[in-house]
Amino acid sequence: MSLDTTAAPPVPATPDDVPGWFFRVDREVFSWLLSRQSEAGVTGDLLEMGAYLGRSAILLGDHLHPGETFTVCDLFDMDAPDDENSAEMSMSYRSTLTRRAFETNYQAFHAELPTIVQAPTSVLADGRIPTDSCRFVHIDASHLYEHVAGDIRVARDVLAGNGVVALDDYRAPHTPGVHAAVWEAVFTLGLKPVLLTPEKFYGTWGDPDAVRADLFARDWRGEGFRMDEEYLAGQTCHRLAWDEPSGRSDTTAGAQAGSPAGPAGRPRPRRSLARRVALDVMPPVATRAVRRALAAGRARKSD
Repeated sequence: MSLDTTAAPPVPATPDDVPGWFFRVDREVFSWLLSRQSEAGVTGDLLEMGAYLGRSAILLGDHLHPGETFTVCDLFDMDAPDDENSAEMSMSYRSTLTRRAFETNYQAFHAELPTIVQAPTSVLADGRIPTDSCRFVHIDASHLYEHVAGDIRVARDVLAGNGVVALDDYRAPHTPGVHAAVWEAVFTLGLKPVLLTPEKFYGTWGDPDAVRADLFARDWRGEGFRMDEEYLAGQTCHRLAWDEPSGRSDTTAGAQAGSPAGPAGRPRPRRSLARRVALDVMPPVATRAVRRALAAGRARKSD
């Protein structure tokens, strides 16, 4: 009989000790939306596609009520079903991502594990998550277009009423497949954008005004968050970011939202709507090109 001699994963003392990319603004949005649903008597299951080591799953578990099911689907340390996905996992996650580590982290804060589906998220298209059963879905699995597009279709089928989907990496420069799948869903599948943060896109197939009413029952600006309003895809959409006192956001991408003051505390000039859209909504790789063009134009004017 062989014995497992691998070291046990360290047990985190707080959720912040769990590695991952789940930053302050999205932690606040997740908690607020889920709490508002509970206060309104909305019940339903929770689904997370792509969990990494459990940083966001732990928070979702905080909002799980009796009679509800929380399902987590991730490959963890299982081999990917295709070469492209396998290459992505090997580059970013293989040395750290194990089911054992996820379970250790989750059980440090919750007595019972969620329902774990250790498989590609594509298996969820088989109907194992009941139609119209979920109130919140978090998609943070593959960055490949075909996989993300499939995950979005699963979310559309399982979300009930005014349920919300949160999609990660919708604007990161290294995830163009996610960008394509998200905006395709907006323009062809009826997904309605509600809120954009530096990291995540929040939308619904239900009534976006009802979701906004819940979201904006909180005074985000009064708590130090930066919020802007845009007209996007035929409707109002808001952008939310957290600026640290130093003027830097809690994420690298968040810095794209800008700080309220320029060098030496001088007020930063108000950007035009078109320029703010270019710098804040487009992926960072595109915003850098816009900034270079603007800088070149200013240089020519000064000559």
